[in-house]
Amino acid sequence: MTGTDGDATDDRPDRVASAGVDDRPDRPASAGAGDRPDRVAVTGTPGTGKSTVTDLLADEYDVIHLNDRIKGNDDLWTERDDERDTLVADLDAVADHLGDWSGVLDSHLAHHFDVDRVVVLRCHPETVESRLRERGESAATAAENAESEALDVVLSEAVAAHGVENVYEVDTTDLEPEAVADAIRAAIEGAVEPSAGTVDFTDYL
Repeated sequence: MTGTDGDATDDRPDRVASAGVDDRPDRPASAGAGDRPDRVAVTGTPGTGKSTVTDLLADEYDVIHLNDRIKGNDDLWTERDDERDTLVADLDAVADHLGDWSGVLDSHLAHHFDVDRVVVLRCHPETVESRLRERGESAATAAENAESEALDVVLSEAVAAHGVENVYEVDTTDLEPEAVADAIRAAIEGAVEPSAGTVDFTDYL
């Protein structure tokens, strides 16, 4: 999966430092349903609408647009992938940079960090592909991200790192940004149950 103008950092598994996994001794205890978590990741394949909807939450929560931080700080990435026009993030450096943060972390990398709850934005791969082409991405990059979405790549990583009980899926395909923001808010406030595994886009494959 590759980044875009909004997600301009690379998270290919063979190029990401290990961070935010279950065996880290300093990982905070997970927040249960009904408890407001300190740290929430809003993640998803590029093109699913993360930055747009988290902007709508900025009046209520401290929102960190992580990709903007990475692009604005040379110490937070290790190399530039010219073919994909992305930066390869140094996740250990990013974790140090974030420090003792709280709020909502927006990025397709957000689930790689220590968080209490993860909201994975999903979108039908055909829509993802169309959105990325409209942004000026190449056909190959758009197709690569669409396939990643169909294969549940981000969802699988989030569940592996944080447990199914802490992961929420929101299908944004036919929702207005305000409705997606409401769904994220409900997950943050514990008004809905975890929902990993409820979205299926395998028809695209």
